[in-house]
Amino acid sequence: MTIYHFVTTGTAGLAYFCTMEVTDALVDHLARLSRLRFTDSEKQEIRHDLQRMIGFVEKLNEVDTTGLEPVLHMSTEVNRLRKDEVQGSVSTSAALQNAADSHPPFFTVPKVIKK
Repeated sequence: MTIYHFVTTGTAGLAYFCTMEVTDALVDHLARLSRLRFTDSEKQEIRHDLQRMIGFVEKLNEVDTTGLEPVLHMSTEVNRLRKDEVQGSVSTSAALQNAADSHPPFFTVPKVIKK
């Protein structure tokens, strides 16, 4: 089974391909990186799944993309942000009003980090 890596230069239509063999050693390496352990049957299943994914990518390679620029975002919309303006907020006494426990001006919460 072969994996194709795609490297583009940023110019539409220019792409370089290099191949990589998917082996048990590669699956072992991926497992080590992800801190996982697989049985031999699981490794074979993972290799099969990778092969199916690669088949999908190879199918995408059949699409003619001549003259198309790479897309970084699915939309051309730009975030419209409001101005950062100081506005009124809740007073300390109002914020602590419904607290289960407090020592003004702080909320008191159960300890969650043990040493």
